[in-house]
Amino acid sequence: MPIIKSAIERAKTNVKANERNSAQLSTMRTAVKRFEQAKTAGADNAEELFRVASAAVDKAASKGLIKKNKASRDKSRMAARLAK
Repeated sequence: MPIIKSAIERAKTNVKANERNSAQLSTMRTAVKRFEQAKTAGADNAEELFRVASAAVDKAASKGLIKKNKASRDKSRMAARLAK
């Protein structure tokens, strides 16, 4: 455990940021999985789920949770899956 006050405050900040980042990443992954499951099942709302998942991937990339190339790759794969 840190003893210096600024180190204690930084540790608290890191915990909060980690929780926020983990939640955002989980939301993105869930959106992508929902799209994949809907497309596999042949659901009617696959296009809507694609838009939601694409937005979640963009948001995660803009926050720095994933790299921009990974975001582009994920969106490209989802778009190709939607087109099939």
